[in-house]
Amino acid sequence: MAIAGRPEESPAADSAADALREAAFVRLLASDDADSLAAAGLLGRALAERDVPFQARVTGRATAATDDATTVHIGVEGGDLTLSGKPSASETAVGIARDLGDDPDPLLALAGAFPTGFDENTALADAREGDLVEQRPGVAMPVDDLTDGLAHTTLVRAPFSGDEEAAAAALDGRDDPREVASLLALSVASMDDAMSRAAESVARALRPYTITEDGDRAVSGRPATVGGYADVLRACARERPGVGLALALGHDVWDAALAAWRTHGKRAHAALDGMTTERHRGLFVARIDDAPLATVARLLCDFRSPEPVALAVSETRAAAAASDDVNVGDRMHEAAATVDGDGGGSARRGRARFEDADAFVTAFREASA
Repeated sequence: MAIAGRPEESPAADSAADALREAAFVRLLASDDADSLAAAGLLGRALAERDVPFQARVTGRATAATDDATTVHIGVEGGDLTLSGKPSASETAVGIARDLGDDPDPLLALAGAFPTGFDENTALADAREGDLVEQRPGVAMPVDDLTDGLAHTTLVRAPFSGDEEAAAAALDGRDDPREVASLLALSVASMDDAMSRAAESVARALRPYTITEDGDRAVSGRPATVGGYADVLRACARERPGVGLALALGHDVWDAALAAWRTHGKRAHAALDGMTTERHRGLFVARIDDAPLATVARLLCDFRSPEPVALAVSETRAAAAASDDVNVGDRMHEAAATVDGDGGGSARRGRARFEDADAFVTAFREASA
């Protein structure tokens, strides 16, 4: 059963809740992104409230259903139930959790939906009604320390990204939220290799939904903003998935999650600093060493790529990101199959594994022609 309906009063959500309510054991398999991780957390919390035993883990691949468990794939096709498509998996999970009798955390749902936007999100209305969030001037980050936040965020790519000393120097004592937001926007726009869509990309990190003092039930060690919370979830999903799941499930792991977020940011920005690039028609390729490829590809696409599709490639793996819906996942699958590898993804995101990087890049270019 694929579930992509509205989160409330949805027949799909009702059916999913019925299946989970009657399950003897549930396996939650989440893709390594903020939305999937948040959805797994929302469902896991609801199942725990009903004393339904479950197991959750992060995986990038589909797993066959089993007779002894109800399997829920989140952001990954397959299983007895699949949460994918629009609206976000986390928003759909809110509806399922409510049908199970739980009171889902709107902050976790918002953090999951942040990467794709939540202007009409039900969780946003709930959070506003409960005075849990307030949109304010500034920059989306998980911490109050501006140097820490600017240096390690993967929401943007700026000249000081990945470098605390450079971030501190750029701030030069500034602490007014409007000034800091202007500094970030101007820093991004003034980079020699900044693309026109960088302005749109950086805008998503400005005027954040700040989590108020009443909104600290999301995690122990309150995140500063919804966007920052999302950045930590996404970083944990790719750097330390066990910590990410624990965070989404409401356990006291905020310090460990922040450590993973800092490590992830440093690795991603270091890879961008040290990459070698090649440009083709419609495709910008970055060759990098071991690094969080999906994050690097996204930052490339949003801030540096002069072409609509960015491909981050290591010796045996690749990740792609596109600025529009261009069937990237299908292209990755076709290219990987050509070189006896495997790959896939969505309209704007994709991943692949292979043995010969040069052969894969050639195959991807041909698949994109």
